[in-house]
Amino acid sequence: MKQRLFYLLIVLISISLNGNSQDFKTMDYEALKPSFHQQNDTTYVINFWAMWCKPCVEELPEFEHIRKSYENKKVKILLVSLDFGSNVKERLTKFLKKKNINAEVVILDDPDSNAWIGKVDQSWDGALPATVVYKKENRKFFAGKITYSELAETIDNFNR
Repeated sequence: MKQRLFYLLIVLISISLNGNSQDFKTMDYEALKPSFHQQNDTTYVINFWAMWCKPCVEELPEFEHIRKSYENKKVKILLVSLDFGSNVKERLTKFLKKKNINAEVVILDDPDSNAWIGKVDQSWDGALPATVVYKKENRKFFAGKITYSELAETIDNFNR
């Protein structure tokens, strides 16, 4: 009996320590595609990034700041990780926890990037980071690193 209580206590402590962890969806571009075509009154911010990309990592706090600033408004942040390899979900969980990033993250696992990069935006050459901000038919694409003020200005313009 004491041994069972000990194991239960270990499990509960583990759950509470990992409370910030996410269960990442892994998808190909076809599964991600609907995220770019929502027709409601929400503004969507979709960022393509990777843990190995220095400018991506530098701009991640900007997305978290936007998420917090607009949490009571109709704004949705989606971080699309292009990370891959063994234990990618575990590595992402540790990385995001360390960086205190709580926005929604999905893993894009679609090796045919030549087929989908141009569908995200015709001007995108595939370099990271890249961000799409849209609301219905209003759409703006950012190639390269983006700042909080650029994101906020774009979101505010879409919501006028």
